[in-house]
Amino acid sequence: MSLAKILIVDDAAFMRMTIKKMLEAHNHIVIGEAENGIEAVKKFAELLPDVVLLDITMPEMNGVDALKRIKEMDKDAKVVICSAMGQQTMVAQAIQYGAKDFIVKPFQEDRLIAAVEKVMSR
Repeated sequence: MSLAKILIVDDAAFMRMTIKKMLEAHNHIVIGEAENGIEAVKKFAELLPDVVLLDITMPEMNGVDALKRIKEMDKDAKVVICSAMGQQTMVAQAIQYGAKDFIVKPFQEDRLIAAVEKVMSR
């Protein structure tokens, strides 16, 4: 299992911190964080992460639109969508636009790590 360089995108700082701690506990490297879709697209272009953990509901640009832009830049981008309960329509859209997996908040650490490892092995 190779370690992933990961970009975390979530508008809630505490969520980014929680995700970062979980990932680092499994030796993954968090190379960047963004709090909205616009920032996510910029950071993706700058940092070229192995995996993007992308929240769906954010201000300025939502996760689905950010995913579309990221996929335009790199059709092979590995994106895992993070969503709250009740966002099935947006999750379905994200999968159509090329998200590799999705996790539902509040998620368990083992589910997060499994999702990262699953997309890294593809």
